[in-house]
Amino acid sequence: MTAQTLLLFGLTVFPLVCTPGPDILFVASQGLTGGRGAVWRANAGILSGYCVHALLAAFGIAALITAWPPLFHAIRWAGLAYLLYLAVQMFRSAMQPGALALQGAATQRLFVRGFITSLLNPKGLLIYLSILPNFIQPGEAVALQALLLSSIFIGSCAVVYGLIGHSAARLAQRGGISDGKRRLAEASAGSLLLLAAGKLAA
Repeated sequence: MTAQTLLLFGLTVFPLVCTPGPDILFVASQGLTGGRGAVWRANAGILSGYCVHALLAAFGIAALITAWPPLFHAIRWAGLAYLLYLAVQMFRSAMQPGALALQGAATQRLFVRGFITSLLNPKGLLIYLSILPNFIQPGEAVALQALLLSSIFIGSCAVVYGLIGHSAARLAQRGGISDGKRRLAEASAGSLLLLAAGKLAA
């Protein structure tokens, strides 16, 4: 596989990485409510989910999931239900008065939430199945090529999602977070997750 092929793949998937979706909106919502630490925990979970997608694509299991529509749609609707659950949790928190204070256990669960969010997001599987195969060179190790291309996609996600999350955290931290600002931020985060659920449903 040539460097030109890798560069072309990176340029092809980069606009898709930047397109707002459940993962970006989830990271942004955590930046608004939890700061930079929450951003990177959520981001690490999301990237881990995409690593699972990469392994599935490399060994051909993802093709089986897509070939059987009921299973694919089950994954899609499970992701939708989980995003709605997260949005409800945000709105419930926004309705409670009090200063911004994240508990350690809740913060630690951000990794798991991010992992589930990306694992149940068909976007990754669709990228691996509709775009990645076009860059595979015949006659070479297919699994190795798939993993190499997947690493470019995952690396791009790490950079883009990190920048977006940090920007959201910086906005939330300007002037401190009063009770009113905290509740507004969490309501905004819930709205972002509802938007993500709507995009997934569509």
